[in-house]
Amino acid sequence: MNQSTVGTIADGPKTATSPTPSYGLQQQVLSPLETLAQSISLIAPSTTPALTVPLVFGLAAAGAGLAYVIATAAIFLVALCVAAFARESASPGSLYSYACGSLSPVFSAITAWALFFAYVTTAASVLGGFLNFSYVLLGSFGPHVPPIALSLFAVAASMFVAYRDIRISARLMMAIEATSMFLIAVVIAITLFKHGLHLDVSQFRLRGVSMQGVRMGVMLAIFSFVGFESATTLGSEARDPLKTIPRAVIFSALLSGCFFLVCVYGEVLGFRGSPISLGDSAAPFHYLSEQAGISLAGKLIDIGVLVSMFAATLACVIAASRVLLLMAHKGLVHSRLKGIHASSETPGFASVLTTIFAFVPVAILAHRGVTGADIYGYMGTLAVFGFLTAYTLAVIALAVHLYREQRLTAWSILLCLAAVLAMIAGLLGNLFPVPPAPYRYFPYVYLAYVAVALIWYWIASRRETHSI
Repeated sequence: MNQSTVGTIADGPKTATSPTPSYGLQQQVLSPLETLAQSISLIAPSTTPALTVPLVFGLAAAGAGLAYVIATAAIFLVALCVAAFARESASPGSLYSYACGSLSPVFSAITAWALFFAYVTTAASVLGGFLNFSYVLLGSFGPHVPPIALSLFAVAASMFVAYRDIRISARLMMAIEATSMFLIAVVIAITLFKHGLHLDVSQFRLRGVSMQGVRMGVMLAIFSFVGFESATTLGSEARDPLKTIPRAVIFSALLSGCFFLVCVYGEVLGFRGSPISLGDSAAPFHYLSEQAGISLAGKLIDIGVLVSMFAATLACVIAASRVLLLMAHKGLVHSRLKGIHASSETPGFASVLTTIFAFVPVAILAHRGVTGADIYGYMGTLAVFGFLTAYTLAVIALAVHLYREQRLTAWSILLCLAAVLAMIAGLLGNLFPVPPAPYRYFPYVYLAYVAVALIWYWIASRRETHSI
């Protein structure tokens, strides 16, 4: 590997003609569709209708659709900013590599640590969802299978696939998520057809809808999108990355947003007049499938969501390991994490370490009797803090980069400002009003993590200074 190439390009965005640093990873092996699969799989769109939409409806009621419209708009603003960077630079470090060339070293380090935290906690979150749907499917046999054994199986399988071959990983994730979304789309389509092809105007009148409930619902809706940028971690492995990755980032945000909006509309319509509210339903597609006359689809969707959780875990391992790889090259973590498997050309040790970090909190919580659904909520909430931090700093980095290149236009200023304000609003929405326990403690957990990361950065910087 040409070390001089790595040293010049990884430091920040370059022109579209610059070569892509590989860091020993496979080069240009993923098709545009496989690259898109990385972002789609980490978003895990099929899990939102089954798990997140009922939670959003419980907060926003008929304003659930509005919450997803706002969340889609906010994420799309960030997607435009990330795509602008991705057209100029491709690196396994994702948003971290974009921040390196524009922000000070300390803020670049915060971006890296925040992004790694977000991917790992998202992996832990979807592992909780995996446990939840595993017990739904196991039924009466569920209590006989320890939750630690189930979560260990999921992370071990994810680690093996991510360690073995990135092409196998991408194709597997694409197939799993496409199947799950297809099953959900069939039930929603039949639900809409049975209720008549007319506009349900009651969902647009927002009668009795609390704006505070909508605002809190927006925060949950944003979690449905996190990870849309993860295709940027494939800067070395994607074909023609300066074109395919920006498209994957934008398309994943738009496609997921459209899918969520249709699902919210169909679920709210389908539960009208039901004996149980959508917000109180633990398995909404069981009821919708029965009403649609295809009760078997409910069970199939549970299976689809279960395997989608596995795909999301796999996507998180892939993304986090590549961020960790670049962090090792930048001196933020131990140099051993630079290691690339000789035959598969994947960051083997980083993949193993990532799966351990994802598994440990799930194992501890499950051992203490916390349900899979609660693990999904707890770890997902923590992940939002990391993603919002990384998104905000990446957008600021774009503005700084364009200013230095004398390409900062009025349109780019408005875009960056709108995206930053949207992310700050999302962050404040997780803080005020103060949520109930244990959610009220999560901001302090995240701040403690950031403090430890900064201390680690300070120690590493002093060591590097003394070694010169």
